[in-house]
Amino acid sequence: MFVQTEETPNPNSLKFLPGKKVSNSGPYEITKKEDMQNELVRNILSVNGVEGIFLGKDFISVNKNDETKWEEIKHIVISLINDFYADGKEFVIDENVKEDTSDLNEIEEKIVKILEQKIRPAVARDGGDIKFKEFKDGVVKVQLQGSCSGCPSSTMTLKQGVQNLLCHYLPEVKEVIAI
Repeated sequence: MFVQTEETPNPNSLKFLPGKKVSNSGPYEITKKEDMQNELVRNILSVNGVEGIFLGKDFISVNKNDETKWEEIKHIVISLINDFYADGKEFVIDENVKEDTSDLNEIEEKIVKILEQKIRPAVARDGGDIKFKEFKDGVVKVQLQGSCSGCPSSTMTLKQGVQNLLCHYLPEVKEVIAI
């Protein structure tokens, strides 16, 4: 198996592409190894300098601290991913982690639909995800995950991309902020 890597706009995040399915249940972010029983996730989070992992449909984004260099940990992460899939496992996570959106009002449902269809695919290409958290008084609050969390260009993406798009389609939206 050949695990490829892709740089992301965030210099502290690298996207690992195993060429296999990673998450069978939607995007998932983990920052504490105690929060997950999965062997691969726990092993990667145990690598010195690794601060978080984001599991996408077919990729794993790994976030590191500023002090650690990719040359020090990249080969370890690739080796862990290879070992995991070499044991015959089909995917990293197969839990149902879908969020309940049944109590959203009409405007919130429209916001979520735009995020899902127009914004999430672009953010996933950069190794991250965006989640709707709240809409109140014209302000949409979202959570950035994976490579997008802590990325120097995420503020620009949020204001020029997400905010402009939501304001264009929904006049009720005045501003978008990350929490």
